[in-house]
Amino acid sequence: MLTIESICKGFGDQTLFDDASLQINSGERVGLVGRNGHGKTTLLNIIAGYDHPDEGRINCAAGYRLGMLSQKIVFTKNTVREEAMTGLPDQEKEHYWKAEKVLAGLGFSPLDMDRNPEVFSGGFQVRLNLAKVLVSEPDLLILDEPTNYLDITSIRWISQFLTSWPREVLLVTHDRGFMDHVVTHIAGIHRQKIRKIAGNTAKYYDQVAQDEEVYEKTRLNEEKRKKEIETFVTRFRAKARLANMVQSRIKTLEKQQSKEKLSKLKNMDFSFNYQPFNGKQMLNAQKLCFAYETQNPLIRNFSLTVQPGERIAVIGQNGKGKTTLVKLLTGRLAPASGSVTFNPGVVPGYFEQTNVLTLNEGHTIEEELIDAHPDFDRQAARNICGAMMFEKDDALKKISILSGGEKSRVMLGKLLLTPVNLLLLDEPTNHLDIEACDAFSAALQDFPGALILVTHNEMFLHSLATRLVVFKNDHIAVFEGSYREFLDKDGWEEAGPVTGKQNKSPGMNKKKMRRKKSEIIAGRSRVLGPIQKKISRIEDEIESLENRIQAVNEELLTASENNNGKSIQIFSKQLSDLETSVESLFADLEEKMNDLESHNIQFENQLKELERL
Repeated sequence: MLTIESICKGFGDQTLFDDASLQINSGERVGLVGRNGHGKTTLLNIIAGYDHPDEGRINCAAGYRLGMLSQKIVFTKNTVREEAMTGLPDQEKEHYWKAEKVLAGLGFSPLDMDRNPEVFSGGFQVRLNLAKVLVSEPDLLILDEPTNYLDITSIRWISQFLTSWPREVLLVTHDRGFMDHVVTHIAGIHRQKIRKIAGNTAKYYDQVAQDEEVYEKTRLNEEKRKKEIETFVTRFRAKARLANMVQSRIKTLEKQQSKEKLSKLKNMDFSFNYQPFNGKQMLNAQKLCFAYETQNPLIRNFSLTVQPGERIAVIGQNGKGKTTLVKLLTGRLAPASGSVTFNPGVVPGYFEQTNVLTLNEGHTIEEELIDAHPDFDRQAARNICGAMMFEKDDALKKISILSGGEKSRVMLGKLLLTPVNLLLLDEPTNHLDIEACDAFSAALQDFPGALILVTHNEMFLHSLATRLVVFKNDHIAVFEGSYREFLDKDGWEEAGPVTGKQNKSPGMNKKKMRRKKSEIIAGRSRVLGPIQKKISRIEDEIESLENRIQAVNEELLTASENNNGKSIQIFSKQLSDLETSVESLFADLEEKMNDLESHNIQFENQLKELERL
């Protein structure tokens, strides 16, 4: 168990944490969410001891071991196996099979085990770091974006690995589906505080939205009540017979603490600049072949035609040629044979993570956008800066001081300025937070043009893909259908030992699945229906009482204008009783909405589990 007590932390004039607390209990797997720049990585570093809070403290039991995934690459051994074994606990230093099991799950082949870590790509080197942490079996496993360099099969393997982890996990990831599958709790950094709830990301965000709505309604009601009391005190201060009532209201005002209006939190505002296209075909690739090594071709005789409005996802294990294919389609690489033809009027837009290296380190964000698109004026560049959450003076930050995620947002901003009708995107979400990923997904769904997307995020695949280019078992093929249809028909069970056949259950045929799904939906209606009726009834009662309060207020003002002391006392009493009733109903409403949300999440999880089977 680990406890964070009342920490404060800031950099310059930015406050990240203000009297924030969090407790991670035994066996909990906690997903840490929050907007980019709000302190997720800082919190992980504070817990791991790489940073310290300005105030507050971190408590854990003596001997409690932490293991944190490092993005820093430092290897001391000559083989992948030996390097992974450096993470084994002291009493298991010779248990090489444990290291091999984890390495295999993360995509290393048997031949890879004896290769030097230095010959691998940066992505596989980060995987090796991840393997060292996993085999160390710490009490608290801290993972910051562990899926960034993993393919789908490895993500599925580590998802299963973490769900069976017997101790604690603290996880940061932009992949919402992965997080929801792994965690038991969500801890959110929000308005300089940390709040933890049991459940998934949907429950957390719904709870935050509901709490802020209740806060704002309460604040407005308190302001309204305060003005009414002030009006009463002003009007009757000189009336001797009402002196006790006036003094009572003055004391109420003195005790009442005004709630501050919540500042509006800005979300990223993605909206691609569409260039109209009237043709029937956008891109035609014919019999493409390519190899970095002649004896090991990546792509052989591959053909693809792209129509307007299509959503094509390129999927498969890392190192099989997904990024290479996109580079061939964009013309960044020339094929050994075959051709790629764009029809006249097609304007492609391309995004790749390594493109951040093309940014001018000496430019400000604003200058980088203007330099890339001289036809756009400073105001257009500023508008894009705002959409990418570089507001006001943030737009004047130098590229050289930006984080990897901020640089990716600059690259996306440059893409948003460009009128395009064909998007080719290679892992565009790796450095975005969950909120930004949701906004990005919505923008892609709204984009009228065609899309070719390389991603390992299965939520994106389910929501976007209408066709697939599948790299599997050393072959490349076009699958005509959605990602759901691909999983039902083919799936990943043959992709290697890392996933086995965990995605299909031979005992759950389609007829049985349909019957089970109908039972779950019927059960949800039986449970949620009465709760929804109670919520509607409470809302009607609140509306009726608020109308009554307005009428009594008018009666009270009329009585005060006529100096009718008796009527004033009667209406004041009625007003107080009505307001008490409204407050009680609001409390009941909040309770019923929590019940509704809790039951709804249970049924959603049942449906998701059924889909997984």
